[in-house]
Amino acid sequence: MSEFKGILPAIITPMTPEGKLNEAAFREVMEFNIQAGVNGFWVAGGTGESVLLDDEENMRIAEIAADQNHGRIANIMHVGAPTTARAVKMAEHAARAGVEAICCVPPFFYKPSDEAVIEHYRIVAAAADLPFFVYNLPQATGTEITLDLMKKIQDRVPQLTGLKHSALTFSNVREFVKLGLVCLIGNGALMLPALSAGAPGCVDGPPNMAPEIWVELWQAY
Repeated sequence: MSEFKGILPAIITPMTPEGKLNEAAFREVMEFNIQAGVNGFWVAGGTGESVLLDDEENMRIAEIAADQNHGRIANIMHVGAPTTARAVKMAEHAARAGVEAICCVPPFFYKPSDEAVIEHYRIVAAAADLPFFVYNLPQATGTEITLDLMKKIQDRVPQLTGLKHSALTFSNVREFVKLGLVCLIGNGALMLPALSAGAPGCVDGPPNMAPEIWVELWQAY
């Protein structure tokens, strides 16, 4: 779990004017950040706009990210989808592509029960059998992963490694850390207080274009 720390930009997904995946630009952004000293990437998440792409595009992103990285840092690939079957397909592919970990939002649009969230995560995590991160983004999904729900997930999902905590309940950072989870703060403006609360790193969009600011802060801390 020690590899999942530091600055992990939530990388963008560049597109061509024709609306196609711009592989060359994606590789350029990725390499620019690696050379700036980032520790990993949160790939095809909210900043990567994965929910606006089809599954084949998201799977191609996993392939490109793994190839460009060559194991130098930690790629955490988002495989979230409204259905478990689609998320499983992308999770299996992400593992084959060679990413270091996967992450997943809860099923969205139709609000799931706690039991449905737990089962969704259990099946998706097992499909890849990689370190698994919960993506706690209730502002977009409508479901917050509370402390109680996380404890239930932890009991049933052996691959659970941590989470990206983008919910407004900042005080839960410390509580998630106490559970032994890698709690990556999802707001770059809160990185320093989150580190002070035990978070091992930060995932956010702005480091895409100015990674050196967050890298410098991380190194100083």
